[in-house]
Amino acid sequence: MKPLQFLKNPPLFLFFTGKGGVGKTSLACATAIHLTEQGQRVLIVSTDPASNVGQVFGTDIGNSLKTITAVPGLSALEIDPQATAQAYRDRIVGPVRGVLPESVVKSIEEQLSGACTTEIAAFDEFTTLLTDATLLEKFDHIVFDTAPTGHTIRMLQLPAAWSNFLTEGKGDASCLGPLSGLEKQRSTYQNAVSVLSDPKRTRMILVARAQRSSLLEAARTHEELANLGLSEQHLVINGILPESEIAGDALATAIWKREQSELLSLPSAIQKIPADLVPLCPFNLVGVPSLRQLLSSEAPKHAATKTMPKLPPAPDLASLVDRIVDEGHGHGLLMLMGKGGVGKTTMASAIALALAGRGFPVHLTTSDPAAHLQETLGGALENLIVSRIDPHAETEKYRQAIMASKGQKLDENGRKLLEEDLRSPCTEEIAVFHAFSRIIREARNKFVVMDTAPTGHTLLLLDATGAYHRDIARQLGSTGMPFTTPMMQLQDPQQTKVLIVTLAETTPVLEAANLQAELRRAGIEPWAWIINNSLALAHPTAPLLQERALNELPQINAVVTGHASRYAIVPFQAEAPIGVARLQTLGVNLNH
Repeated sequence: MKPLQFLKNPPLFLFFTGKGGVGKTSLACATAIHLTEQGQRVLIVSTDPASNVGQVFGTDIGNSLKTITAVPGLSALEIDPQATAQAYRDRIVGPVRGVLPESVVKSIEEQLSGACTTEIAAFDEFTTLLTDATLLEKFDHIVFDTAPTGHTIRMLQLPAAWSNFLTEGKGDASCLGPLSGLEKQRSTYQNAVSVLSDPKRTRMILVARAQRSSLLEAARTHEELANLGLSEQHLVINGILPESEIAGDALATAIWKREQSELLSLPSAIQKIPADLVPLCPFNLVGVPSLRQLLSSEAPKHAATKTMPKLPPAPDLASLVDRIVDEGHGHGLLMLMGKGGVGKTTMASAIALALAGRGFPVHLTTSDPAAHLQETLGGALENLIVSRIDPHAETEKYRQAIMASKGQKLDENGRKLLEEDLRSPCTEEIAVFHAFSRIIREARNKFVVMDTAPTGHTLLLLDATGAYHRDIARQLGSTGMPFTTPMMQLQDPQQTKVLIVTLAETTPVLEAANLQAELRRAGIEPWAWIINNSLALAHPTAPLLQERALNELPQINAVVTGHASRYAIVPFQAEAPIGVARLQTLGVNLNH
């Protein structure tokens, strides 16, 4: 393997970003190990609300600096949005507790209870990592393993957004409580903007797979980052199947041809930035020895050809659709959740097409800021409408609605203050929640299939849903008036079915299990699991793919026996499941 360009003369800050499931965490962790082996002191930071850095290193990390004992010179930190938000609330409320009347303190706590505070607090810690001189003296490099692209772009936009918002002044309509701790941070945010846009201090590594949606995402990210002033960018295309590993296997040949075709037709936006190719490994990238091999100049070693054990018949996607039809009474909300890159968009599209093909009205939508529904579908079908919750469009719609309602009652000065407040970055979170709630209501008379954002972003959306429910319950609970909130609908198994999508790999299964636990704490019981892209069910004969297939078996067993009340397994497809015709085959019961 050629020397990797993104590792040459690395600056202080290295950001790994890209579509979910492309291998950002593995590459970030492997890079951190590589730099420590060059004698550097390194901190690896996860900004993903559903971080799995701890799982990769096999240790609990959390929201404070943790020394990784297996790698001398390496420390780690996971920005935990909930813990960070609580610390932020304590900093604001603590000084006034016992000083102001208890009713005032409770009012402040209520203002600080929503998702807006969670975002501000996580962002506050992020900017501190970029600007804290004491911290920067301890490390030669800080490696950021970021959330999937849409969430990361949002995080990187925030230093400039908050800096501009504070410079222009603020109102008092939507985020007064959360904003109360921001003013003193003005210079920190301005410094963060300076750091991010300095190519001598910050390098962005765009991670992708040799897949059309992933490469298009990388091209969009490149342009968005360039617009933010982040010019120092590298491209890493991860998980490439070497031609030497085809070994006469029809599946391996199809994969190799598909990847080579994508490499020859890169989107124009990323054709000229420095690029590296990282080969597919036969093993799961968990633990320090495996991570060391990822960036090794030697080809990954794998076992000789083995005889695959015979697998018992597995329920297919069509069987789940049949159950949905039997239990759905012609309508209901289906939410597909899971780690980025596990195929939620594909599974949501296949289920929506299967239901529409059975004659039911279906609304297929997404809450993912980096949505690819139209690219995946590539066509239309009777009974099916497709949409996405566009954060920018929803924010503008929300602003106009607030100005038309609350703004009408204000004088000119009051309207100006309200307009300023609605320019707060918090407004986007509120607007997206309103759109989410609106779509949920449609499920009363049709099937609504929602392709959600990757786990961390979805949990933040559920946090906003829970905060809204608590607020309504507080206002109406004592009056005896009946009420229904979006959270109550999500908790009702007659109205909502949550399907957790995963791959048969260690990290996605662990993250899916953690997601299930979080949902249960919120009173939401997942209805089914879908194991997507299973090589074991595709019966490869190429040694590298066979070893990956064998590694799937313990994870499949963990899902079937330990996590899922019902499940389906979808085999790896030789042809990419893009377009209506191919997607429809996933939801058709071939035994009928």
